[in-house]
Amino acid sequence: MEQKLTHIDEAGNVVMVDVGGKADTKRRAVVRCRVLLNAHTFDLLTKNALPKGDVLTTAKVAGIMAAKRTWELIPMCHPILLSKADVRLTPVPADLSVEIEAEARTTGPTGVEMEALMAAQVAAMTIYDMCKAVQRDIRITDCRLTHKSGGKSGEFNAE
Repeated sequence: MEQKLTHIDEAGNVVMVDVGGKADTKRRAVVRCRVLLNAHTFDLLTKNALPKGDVLTTAKVAGIMAAKRTWELIPMCHPILLSKADVRLTPVPADLSVEIEAEARTTGPTGVEMEALMAAQVAAMTIYDMCKAVQRDIRITDCRLTHKSGGKSGEFNAE
């Protein structure tokens, strides 16, 4: 079975998918990523002692704001009325990282994977921005969709 690209029409032009005929369903997406720090930066972050202030709270707010504005930055995304956007940040001493889990929910005709991806990435970039004064080789890694539910394609859970 040949799969058709959803954002390309018969003439090869880029198009926004028409979701007008799709049924509203409850939709949820969860994305995870990590920010890898050195020992000094991780220590300052966990003590809330970085020069730019409260990194984790700022990153959480930035991620939520990003989820709400995804449609403005990703050209073919629909504006979505989110019922929930959340970003959870967990410092992990074992590998000097901050684990980010972003979640987006809606009831509508299209999914929220891009909103969750945007939330996680912007939260990660905010951590980078707020820590770069003390460390330049910060790594943002392992960004991936870990859960998706709702819609015609059903449920997805990463291994």
